[in-house]
Amino acid sequence: MVSRLYGDLAPWWPLFAPAGYYEGEARSIMGLLDKVCPLRPRRILELGSGGGSMAAHFNGFAALTLLDCEEAMLAVSRQSNPAARHVRGDMRSVRLDDVFDAVIIHDAINHINRAEDLLATLTTARVHLAQDGVAIVLPDDTAETFRAGISTGGQDGAEGRSLRYLLWTGPAHGTAYRIDFAIMCRDTDGSTQAIHEAFDFGLFSRATWQSAFLNAGFTDVRSQADACRSDVFIARAGAA
Repeated sequence: MVSRLYGDLAPWWPLFAPAGYYEGEARSIMGLLDKVCPLRPRRILELGSGGGSMAAHFNGFAALTLLDCEEAMLAVSRQSNPAARHVRGDMRSVRLDDVFDAVIIHDAINHINRAEDLLATLTTARVHLAQDGVAIVLPDDTAETFRAGISTGGQDGAEGRSLRYLLWTGPAHGTAYRIDFAIMCRDTDGSTQAIHEAFDFGLFSRATWQSAFLNAGFTDVRSQADACRSDVFIARAGAA
């Protein structure tokens, strides 16, 4: 069953993550790529690209291939990333018969909540990297840093629609934690609908992340903090 958040609510996605929402983090990722790649990457694959809000900041930096499992989200992304190649597929299993200088997995990695799926996703990243290519993976939390809490957001759209949400996280259980979205959408005619969505987001220890990267064939795995999270994982593909 397709989540409403990524299905019929997909056209509302620009109000979840409007233009500029990921600008600071995108600049941080581009800075990392410039630092760790021998040459600026010419071709980047984003796995689980969603509505393309992050990818929009990479236009002009590199040629983009954007992969997501939901066609509704790809349709939103095409509006803000018309020059990118868009592909529908599951990041745990897709094989594109192509290689890239860098692979990025941003928010979508949160939906991976089993160790075998984490290994499968990182293996997908590895097989799509050229020799010495770099993967950057940005989970919201690791087991060492997770704290339950509440956050809110949303925007008023220029076209007259508005959206507000409350995001409630916790508790943790095994390799996952519960996340509840309470969403209110107000349409141009003034009508309002309230939606509840719930997910189990992945929660792995740093040691589990390290092991999964190595088992997927990566070398030189490390993590560092950025302005948004405590662990940004950077891994090099090494020799094929």
